[in-house]
Amino acid sequence: MRGLESNKTSLRHMVFTEIARFAYNDGTKEDFEQLPFKMLPSEHNKYRSNIFLERAILGERLRTTMGMVYRPASQGGPLSDGIENADTNEHYYTPPLINVIKFACNSCPEKRVMVTNGCQGCLEHPCIEVCPKNAISMVKGKSVIDEEKCIKCGKCVGACPYSAIIKQERPCTLACGAGAIKSDEFGRATIDQSKCVSCGQCLVSCPFGAIVDKSQIYQCIKAINNGEKIYVALAPAFVGQFGTDKDNLKVRGLFKRLGFRDVREVSIGADMCTVAEARDYLDEVPDKLDFMATSCCPAWAAFAKKNFPEFTPNISMALTPMVLTARMIKKRHPGCKVAFVGPCAAKKLEAMRRSIRSDVDFVLTFEEVAGMMEAKGVTIDDITEAEYLPFDSGSGDGCGFAISGGVAEAVANRIHQIDPDKEVKIVKAEGLVECKKMLAMAKAGKYNGYLLEGMGCPGGCVGGAGVIKAPQVTSKLVEKEIKTKADQKPIDSKYMFMLENLEEREELMNKDFSKNADEWEEKTFS
Repeated sequence: MRGLESNKTSLRHMVFTEIARFAYNDGTKEDFEQLPFKMLPSEHNKYRSNIFLERAILGERLRTTMGMVYRPASQGGPLSDGIENADTNEHYYTPPLINVIKFACNSCPEKRVMVTNGCQGCLEHPCIEVCPKNAISMVKGKSVIDEEKCIKCGKCVGACPYSAIIKQERPCTLACGAGAIKSDEFGRATIDQSKCVSCGQCLVSCPFGAIVDKSQIYQCIKAINNGEKIYVALAPAFVGQFGTDKDNLKVRGLFKRLGFRDVREVSIGADMCTVAEARDYLDEVPDKLDFMATSCCPAWAAFAKKNFPEFTPNISMALTPMVLTARMIKKRHPGCKVAFVGPCAAKKLEAMRRSIRSDVDFVLTFEEVAGMMEAKGVTIDDITEAEYLPFDSGSGDGCGFAISGGVAEAVANRIHQIDPDKEVKIVKAEGLVECKKMLAMAKAGKYNGYLLEGMGCPGGCVGGAGVIKAPQVTSKLVEKEIKTKADQKPIDSKYMFMLENLEEREELMNKDFSKNADEWEEKTFS
């Protein structure tokens, strides 16, 4: 369950914390080799069948968190093998981003229907009556399923008045809307990287913590230690992640305590994206395109292009809020680096693209930042009133990008501002299973003239793989935060000089203001 403190989330937090501490303290290869023993000092097992297996799995978690290549159990060598490649402040991920630690996998069955001890052996036995394959019979007064005949349709599950028949599915497979997870020859989960879009939902769904993603915690902290000026581009889903919703003004001071130079909120880039997508829709639908789809979720966009390549032109060409915010920061502060901090695993994949690497240097999740906080010994309560600083923030519509439906609503609002008589029909989908259904309907011609919003994670960005709080809780906090924004629409924002006209916006985004910082400050950050 998302937002629940468990053995799995505790282990993840411990790994992020120790890698952050290792980076802040400029740890050596020898220090790295000792981390599994430092973290699990006992001779007795706590989570697995024995302490040696626990440390071996923990070692691979540490390696992937360093951004190093995952090693199967058949590959020997020191834990620190390849650490030289990760020991840099400019390291990007080596694909694949999402990995299965095979010797941590429970080899869960992909799908099965089971009769539990709750079976009462009733007279009616509706399970037998509804089974289309005659796979169920009564044996010694209890229902028994013939596995060879069973097609896992689940009709018996719904028919049993005692809920004594259950349908089990492998959690990671069930969570993967891309259909990328199968079983290897030993029944262990394996990821088809040609289908995977790095949404990370398998990662958060595996109860055994066998699926991990790579991180840039180490590289980002190395850059901080080396004196780099790193600005945080903070995703709108941050509200409440590091404390309560009343702690939002503390977050800027919190990041400064961690070594970052300053913070800009990505809702600014979301406003830019809103204007660009609204213009795309007005220019192209329905004359050039049957419909237009939003572009800000990289998992959704990658999924759509892989599974419905004919719709690639229908996905807006607008740059994502992350990239637009990063470009704005770098124009204002030449020579700086940008760390995107948000809920999303797929943003790590987006930042790997060669066209974006120069814009976004690091991608960190809220979970990973929480590890940095503990390593640094900083809590949200430590931030003093003198450090309370408001964000340079975008509009309420920009803030709404964090929740399902928020992107389409913002774009539609902007379209209505430009053309009040324009009817904008919207359909949205959250989670890749629903996204696939939406695209199938579009293929059937059901959504001609529509604006389609796709979100790879249930609930939208607030349901991303790197969140700390439960998505339902964060959604409510975001909705509350939206109402606090002084500017509700991009047109009302102090950034409107960058948004009102696309040509003007492009000109300003490419203009070098470094020689006249006062001009930029006055227009952008005053």
